[in-house]
Amino acid sequence: MLAPMEGVIDHTMRELLTSLGGVDRCVTEFVRVSERLLPPRVFYRLCPELKHGGTTVSGVPVYLQLLGGDPTLVAENAARAADLGAPGVDLNFGCPAKTVNKSDGGSILLREPGRVAAITAAARAAVPAETPVTVKIRLGYEDQHQFLDIVQGINEAGATELTVHARTKRHGYRPPAYWEEIARAREIVSIPVIANGEVWHPGDALRCRQASGCEDLMLGRGALCRPDLPRLVRAAVAGDEVDSLQWQAVISLLLQFYELTLKHYDATHVGNPIKQWLVYLRTYYPQAALLFEKIKRLRDAEAIGEGLRGEAAVQGRRLVAA
Repeated sequence: MLAPMEGVIDHTMRELLTSLGGVDRCVTEFVRVSERLLPPRVFYRLCPELKHGGTTVSGVPVYLQLLGGDPTLVAENAARAADLGAPGVDLNFGCPAKTVNKSDGGSILLREPGRVAAITAAARAAVPAETPVTVKIRLGYEDQHQFLDIVQGINEAGATELTVHARTKRHGYRPPAYWEEIARAREIVSIPVIANGEVWHPGDALRCRQASGCEDLMLGRGALCRPDLPRLVRAAVAGDEVDSLQWQAVISLLLQFYELTLKHYDATHVGNPIKQWLVYLRTYYPQAALLFEKIKRLRDAEAIGEGLRGEAAVQGRRLVAA
């Protein structure tokens, strides 16, 4: 599963990453629910896939994620998401961002297991029985002493599935991820549990599956650093070998991302997503660091496009020469 990442994995990125294979589901960036029933345009903006059967171009379902602390408001917006055609509704109790937590959303709710359960139950009751209601949590807020209470409440509230990021809010994104803690959750629930956190390589995925006991994983930053990671993980689990994505192919993806971003957003918006992705990519591809240095000061969309096309031409010549 492809993780939701605010401001990073939008519908354009979902389209690209799911085209490479290995992803069986996506979750949108969160829709913040705080005061009212939101108009359809808000849902369509964050999840334009709703206009196309709720799937990416590759046919991968996209669940719509809600974030909020009021059971009634979350339920009303869950019902609207289902009415608009969302294949599933996901509830965010894992976001560690301070601005989100200050507005009574995300991981701060883990301090109150009863509220998490109440919100989950309200959303479950508000949508058709055939619409999955999934939940994303962390091990806890300050610590994990209430972890099993949170998990049990979600299970009893009728959630379809639970994803656990194997760190607390206090841990943030600092390694390690405590995959073995997820195994404790699996022992007390009747619903599928998905493991998330610190999977960067196929080997990490195999170790995570063994430690957590989970068959399925949610991938986020690892898939941005290595776009074919979901496909590589699927192959590793099956005991197969597949070739890794080479830099020439990644350049092609960057150009596609550039064109998609230019198509769906204002030209002034193009630069930051490209540069942001290059920052992730340079973790695995040293060429990405060099390309980032070439374009990091560019502001004009056409100039950025020329930089990407120039790199593609260089790599093409090297491929021919080889």
